[in-house]
Amino acid sequence: MAKIKICGITNLDDALAAADAGADALGFVFFKKSPRYVTPEKAAAIISKLPVFITTIGVFADELPEEILKNIDETGIDVLQFHGKEPPESCLLPRRVIKGIRVKSLESLEPLSLYKDIVSAFLLDTYAPDMLGGTGQVFNWDIAIEAKKYGQIILAGGLTPENISEAIRRVNPYAVDVSSGVEKSPGLKDHRLVRKFIDTVK
Repeated sequence: MAKIKICGITNLDDALAAADAGADALGFVFFKKSPRYVTPEKAAAIISKLPVFITTIGVFADELPEEILKNIDETGIDVLQFHGKEPPESCLLPRRVIKGIRVKSLESLEPLSLYKDIVSAFLLDTYAPDMLGGTGQVFNWDIAIEAKKYGQIILAGGLTPENISEAIRRVNPYAVDVSSGVEKSPGLKDHRLVRKFIDTVK
């Protein structure tokens, strides 16, 4: 069964609702230009109240290594997710790393070979010229199937309670990641949709 990550958590109510519904991981966005940005202080306060077996993931984009290490110290985040143009060597940090790839075409997978022996998984999201993630748009899932030869794949990009069954049937990814597909507004989750999404995956 695919693991489930609910991303863009900004408050304790949403975090606990996702955990109670059966999420395996929660994502906290530390990219300041994102509408789902959360400060390290706020993330730390939320994380301190989470059930012990929930994995916490910090999402960064082209952040300085010293800032990432400071964030790890402040929040105790479990896993790092990089969504920018980080070179492979920047993924050598004291945490497991997920490398986000913005998928436009089959050629988008070319960089994966450079990271496959360094990172723990690849998150595939839809390419948009003015956004690093959270587009709410689906990409060609045949490309995700091809990406599996490079390592574990986390499927993202426009997933909803309505299309997640087909996504899992087609791609059979290691995990799925949802943010905008279970929101009432950017950064605020609809708990009914969160539960419906998770129940459908399970």
